[in-house]
Amino acid sequence: MKTKIITTLTLLLFSLAVFAQKEPVKVDKGYQVEIKTSAVCEMCKEAIESDLIFEKGVKEVNLDVDTKILTVVYKEKKTSANKIRKRVTEVGYHADDMKRDPEAYDNLPMCCKDGAHDDDGH
Repeated sequence: MKTKIITTLTLLLFSLAVFAQKEPVKVDKGYQVEIKTSAVCEMCKEAIESDLIFEKGVKEVNLDVDTKILTVVYKEKKTSANKIRKRVTEVGYHADDMKRDPEAYDNLPMCCKDGAHDDDGH
C-alpha cells in the first residue's frame, strides 16, 4: 500500500513539473516558448524585453505583465529555451522553475521588488 501511494505521489509531482514548464512550439520564425516570470510592472517588462531582444537567436520578445508570461520566438540553432530562461534569471527574475540571480535582483528598481509577488524571502 505504501509503495502504491509513493508511486502515485511521484507521478503527480512529475506531472506538475511537466505542466509548469511549457515546451517550445515550432512557429514560422523558429520556435516559440512561454516562460512564467516573477515580473510585476512595466519596468520589469522593459528590462526583460530590452535584454532578451539582443540575445543571439532571439527574434521576438513579449512579456504580458498581467499574466507574467514571457513569450519568446527564437532560432533553435542559435539558442534554446533553457538559455533564454537562464538569461531571464540573470536579469533578476524567476523563469519557470529557475530561480533568479540574487545579486541581479538586488540591483532591480524598487517597483520590481514587490514582496507580494516574491517567494524567496527577498
